[in-house]
Amino acid sequence: MVRGKLAARIQNPEVKGGPKRADFVLYARSNVPIAVVEAKQAKHSVGHGMQQALAYAEMLDAPFAISSNGEGFLIHDRTGLTQPVERELQLDAFPTLDELWPLYQQWKGLAAPAAVKLIEQPFHTDGSGREPRYYQRVAINRAIEAVAKGQQRVLLVMATGTGKTYTAFQIIWRLWKAKAKKRILFLADRNILVDQTMQQDFAPFGEVMHKITNREIKKNYEIYLALYQAVTGKEEWKQIYRQFPADFFDLIVIDECHRGSAAEDSAWREVLDYFTAAAHLGLTATPKETKDVSNTNYFGEPVYTYSLKQGIEDGFLAPYKVIRIATDVDAVGYTPEKGKVDKLGQAVEQRPYNTKDFDRNLVLEKRTKLVASRVWEYLKATDPMAKTIVFCDDQDHAERMRQELVKLIPAAASNRRYVMRITGDDNEGKAQLSYFIDNDEPYPVIATTSKLLTTGVDAKTCKLIVLDQTINSISEFKQIIGRGTRLREDYQKLYFTIMDFKGATRLFADPDFDGDPVVIYEPKPDEPVVPPDDIDPPGIGEPEPPPYGPLPGGGGETPPGGGEGRVKYVIDDVNVRIAVERSQYLDVDGKLITEDYRVLLRDDIKRTLQAEFGTLTDFLRRWNGAERKQAVLSELAEHGIPLEILQQAVVNGKELDAFDLVAHVAFDQNPLTRRERANNVKKRNVFGKYGEQARAVLETLLEKFADHGVQDIEDAKVLELPPFDQFGSKTQIRRGIFGSIEQYTQAVNELENAIYDSAEQKQA
Repeated sequence: MVRGKLAARIQNPEVKGGPKRADFVLYARSNVPIAVVEAKQAKHSVGHGMQQALAYAEMLDAPFAISSNGEGFLIHDRTGLTQPVERELQLDAFPTLDELWPLYQQWKGLAAPAAVKLIEQPFHTDGSGREPRYYQRVAINRAIEAVAKGQQRVLLVMATGTGKTYTAFQIIWRLWKAKAKKRILFLADRNILVDQTMQQDFAPFGEVMHKITNREIKKNYEIYLALYQAVTGKEEWKQIYRQFPADFFDLIVIDECHRGSAAEDSAWREVLDYFTAAAHLGLTATPKETKDVSNTNYFGEPVYTYSLKQGIEDGFLAPYKVIRIATDVDAVGYTPEKGKVDKLGQAVEQRPYNTKDFDRNLVLEKRTKLVASRVWEYLKATDPMAKTIVFCDDQDHAERMRQELVKLIPAAASNRRYVMRITGDDNEGKAQLSYFIDNDEPYPVIATTSKLLTTGVDAKTCKLIVLDQTINSISEFKQIIGRGTRLREDYQKLYFTIMDFKGATRLFADPDFDGDPVVIYEPKPDEPVVPPDDIDPPGIGEPEPPPYGPLPGGGGETPPGGGEGRVKYVIDDVNVRIAVERSQYLDVDGKLITEDYRVLLRDDIKRTLQAEFGTLTDFLRRWNGAERKQAVLSELAEHGIPLEILQQAVVNGKELDAFDLVAHVAFDQNPLTRRERANNVKKRNVFGKYGEQARAVLETLLEKFADHGVQDIEDAKVLELPPFDQFGSKTQIRRGIFGSIEQYTQAVNELENAIYDSAEQKQA
C-alpha cells in the first residue's frame, strides 16, 4: 500500500490478516502438489471452503480441491476425468494417492515411464532452506512436463524480478540430474547477467559449468553459458557455434528471448536453427509485442505466465507510482524562428520539433535542466539517497543530464560518485556498476544511462526510475521498469516510483499483466513533484496514453554526438516550462475517465481565444447571437481548447460556465460561478408568465445549469432524465406543458437570456 509519502506492505490485501495460506497441501511427490484441502468448522456446510480450495488449487496447479467441515468431504476434480466433477465423500472414504496419481498422469499426458521419472526428479536444495516459490514451482513443473512430452519449443513468461534465472536453474538442474538433458547452453545478451548467473543461481553446477569467451570452444563441459554476441556474428569467423556438432546440445535456454533471438532475420536465430535437435526454452518478461511478436511466433503460447500484477498482489514485487510530467515544448512542440542559429553556430532546420526529436535531433538545454531539477526536487523531498536510474536517449544526453544533476545537488560537489554516467562508452562509469547495484553500497546514488542498464542489472534497491527517453518497444519498456520491481523490506524498499517525461508509461498497455499503479500523479506547473499525502491511492484506473500522442522513433544506444550522419542542434536560449497535462474525472459509475488533450498553457489559451473572438464586445455579440451556446463550445474544441482545458486554466474552473471562463481567461473579467448566476435569476420574476408546471420545469433546468452548465439545458434529452420524469415524457413536457416544441425552445432561450443578461451587465 502506498499513500502519499507513507508506505506499508500488505501481502495479498484481499485476505485479511496476511498472505494466502491453504490449510493443507498434499504432495504426490516432493515437488508435485496433487490436492488442496480447506478445513472449516462443523457449523458450516461441507462445501463451504470449496471456492477457496479451488482458487488455491489453480494457483498451485493441483488437480484436486477438497473442502471439509469435519463431517465429510467434498472433492472437485479439476481434470474432468471423473464424473460428477464434484462429489461428497464420507470421512472414511478420503481418496488415496494410488487413486489420484494415475489421474494426475493422465491429466498431464505423462504416460511414458521416462516422463514420469523426469517429473519425479526433485528440486535442488543446498541446506539453506531456500526453495522455489509457488509460482516458480508451477513454472518449473510446466516446463519439465512440456519437455517430458517431447515439446521442442517452450516459452515461460515471468515479470522482471520474479526469479526467471533461478527458475531456469531449477529446470536445468532437474533435467540434467535425471540425465534427460546432458549438455545445456544458456544464452544471454549482457556480460553482467552471465557473470551474475554463474556466481549466484548456477553456482551449484561448479566445475561442469563453463562460460564461452575469447571465441574459444571447449567441449569437455556440460553446462555452457554465453553471450549471443560471443558465439555468432555477421562474419563467418565469428560464428564459432558451428565448431560444435549440431547435436552437441540437448537443451538451449534463451534468456530475454523477446530481444530478437527468435526473429527470423536475427543473427541469433542462426544459433537456434543450427541446434535444431535441442529443445529450446525461451524466457521473457514481455507477454505481448505489438510490432515484434517473434517470441510467440517461434515458441508458441507460453506454458505458464506470472504477471507483474500477480507478483504485486502476492507481495513478491514492489507496487509502483507513476508521476507524469510534460513540458510545454513536449505538449505543443517547438518550431524555431526563421534564421535561428544554435549554440554551435549551426543554422537550425526550419520545421516543427516534438518529443521524439528532443535530445536526439535537437537539444534544448533548458529542458534538460528542468528535468534534472524535477528529479532532484523529488529526491530531496523523499530520500536523497534513494537509488535512481535516469534513462536518456543517448550517451551524450546521459552526460548532459549528469552535469545538470551535479550542478543542482550539493552532495555531488563533495562526492564525485553521487551521480555517475554509466554507459557503454565510459569505462569509469561501468566500473561503478557493481557498486550501484550493491545493496550495501551507498554510492553511486544516481546513474544516468541510455541502454546499458535496461536489462540484466539486478538493482534491487532502486526506488526511482526516470524516463527521459523515447521508448516505443513494449519489451524494452518493461525491462526498464523491471529495474525497480524488486521488493526489499530490509532496505525499506516497499514500492518504486516512475517519473515519466516522454510519455513512455503509455506502454503499460496490458492491465491484466501489468496491473494498475497505486498512484498516478500529474503535477501542474505550480504544484510540487511529490504527490500530497492525501492523494487518493489504489483503484484510480489504467494508465492512459500521453497527452501528446504516439511517439515514433526509438532505437539502440546512440554514441555521443547523436550518431553517424545525424545533425544535432544545441539550443540554450529557449525557455521551457511545465505544462498542465490532463483532465481526469469520475463518471456516473465511479470509473476514472482520463481524457487526453494537446495541452496549452494559460498564456497560449489567452492568445488563442483573443485570436478567435477579438474583443470582449465581439465575444459578447457572438455568444448572445448564437442560437445554441454549444456551437461556440464546439468551435473552441476544434481550436484545441475544449471546456475541460479552460476549466484547468482557472482556479475553481469547474464551478464556472463556459461564458465566464472565456471572459475571464481572454479578457480578464471577474467571473461568476454557475450557482451565482442561477441565484441571480431566481431573485428576478423571470418565470412569472408561465403556469405552475412550466415554472417547475424551468426552475429544474436552472438547477441543471447550476450543476453542469449551459450545454445541459440546451439538450432536450435532459428531459428524459430524473427529476424531469415526474412531469411526464419529453413529448408531454414540450407539447403538453409548453404547448409545442417551438414554445418550449423559446422558453429555454429566454432562460438563457436571463442567465446571460445578468452576466452582460456585470461584464460590461
